[in-house]
Amino acid sequence: MIQKRPYGKNRELLSIIGFGGILVMNEEQKEANRRVAEAIDLGINYFDVAPSYGDAEDKLGPALRGKRKDIFLACKTMERIKDKAWEELQRSLKKLETDHFDLYQLHAMTTEEDFQLVTGPNGALEAFIKAKKDGIIRYIGFSAHSVEVALKLLEIFDFDSILFPINWVNFFNGNFGPQVVKKAQEKNVTILALKAMAKTIIPEGQERRYPKCWYDPIDDKELAQLALRFTLSQPITAAIPPGEYKFFKWAVEVGENFKPLTDEELNILKQKAQDLEPIFKVS
Repeated sequence: MIQKRPYGKNRELLSIIGFGGILVMNEEQKEANRRVAEAIDLGINYFDVAPSYGDAEDKLGPALRGKRKDIFLACKTMERIKDKAWEELQRSLKKLETDHFDLYQLHAMTTEEDFQLVTGPNGALEAFIKAKKDGIIRYIGFSAHSVEVALKLLEIFDFDSILFPINWVNFFNGNFGPQVVKKAQEKNVTILALKAMAKTIIPEGQERRYPKCWYDPIDDKELAQLALRFTLSQPITAAIPPGEYKFFKWAVEVGENFKPLTDEELNILKQKAQDLEPIFKVS
């Protein structure tokens, strides 16, 4: 079974590997149902989706019928204004056939404008606070692609969790991540990880090898699993693997037998990262 770690103030247990909604995007409903059932059988209880993932919500809703009480369901919104965020929350609840989300997140917080809109008067954060009061969401979080914006958000509000790229190449070559991990720990905010199995950026004009990944993932199973173990060796609760099913299967193997990286393995990763361009870096 997949190992579990505590999430949030109530310390409820989440599988250390999450099921990203992109895994069911553009799949037949029958295949989506099969993937979800298989994941739950493996002990995965953390599911994450967003309206921006194509038809993922439409596929995940039916696939979770009869299973909702057994899982921790996270959703997101890219809306930055209160009313729009509220409307999108209602739409997502309907598509996912549920009356509440365990975790609702501000999605892809990246710019100063995102920060100002969300936290200002009639910002999306107000919708989140109301939804929590109404019992429609249990925990409030955000995902970010900017160290600066992540640090500012962690300062101004008592978030339950942050969903952030925790990646070996970003850490070694981009100085992107360590400072966010440190701040989240200081604030007692749970860390959920993205992009653990990412390798590098795709050069401009080059085609994606994997349609569901905008970056170049690690194609070598041994290295991909090493990179994921690097991420899971940080003080995080869970990691969501890439949206291609092959990588999810590799991640499941790590989740079942996870052991922290040895110093020797860490050095191997540092060496392999030397010539790689990180997908995110601190400018």
